[in-house]
Amino acid sequence: MANKAAKTLRITQIRSTIGCKYDQGRTVRALGLKRINDTVEQEDNPVIRGMIFKVKHLVKVEEL
Repeated sequence: MANKAAKTLRITQIRSTIGCKYDQGRTVRALGLKRINDTVEQEDNPVIRGMIFKVKHLVKVEEL
């Protein structure tokens, strides 16, 4: 298992968090996103997938 490469997700914020629920805005920030068109790469794991599911209407996800 040590040689198994972890998958990576490229997450891009496509909509503003203004007017969203407080916890959704905090989730976007926890993913590392700060503004529209900001992109981060995160390791693909159940925690990150759950966060993405919560704000799926605000972000775009690509698997690398």
